[in-house]
Amino acid sequence: MNTTTSILVLSDTHGYIDNDVLQHVKTVNQVWHAGDIGSLHVIETLEACVPLYAVYGNIDSHAIRMQTKEFLCFECNGLCVLLSHITGYPPKYAPGIIQKIKEYTPSILVGGHSHICKVMNDANNSLLYINPGAIGKTGFHSVRTMIRFEITNAKPHNMSVIELPRW
Repeated sequence: MNTTTSILVLSDTHGYIDNDVLQHVKTVNQVWHAGDIGSLHVIETLEACVPLYAVYGNIDSHAIRMQTKEFLCFECNGLCVLLSHITGYPPKYAPGIIQKIKEYTPSILVGGHSHICKVMNDANNSLLYINPGAIGKTGFHSVRTMIRFEITNAKPHNMSVIELPRW
């Protein structure tokens, strides 16, 4: 039996979520948020729509840190996923990330922080690296981005970058 899970990957909302984002949230089975959430309102709004997997970022308050973790490892449709805010990117990972990769052996590593949308294969660590960029309005990015994709039988596919205007 083929089971498909559709995922929307967000990062760096910085307390901002709007109907443009929520229209996409309502079309998926899960949301993965890679930190800098910015407000409990964002968490509550997303959780009201779909299951949410989220980590805190460097700007997040104590209240958000009490509801999330720095690293989150979970299984999605046969794949191990590791979610964190500051990851760097292949091969220039942030300090401590290689240790977490060795500890959890994820198939997918999701990070945020840079506000730069990037998807890369890391052949050295046998994983897919995803950074959805930033979907909030705070930061230097000129276009708000998020990533939608599906996992069917432990295979990611149908990956697309969704761009929204900043203003």
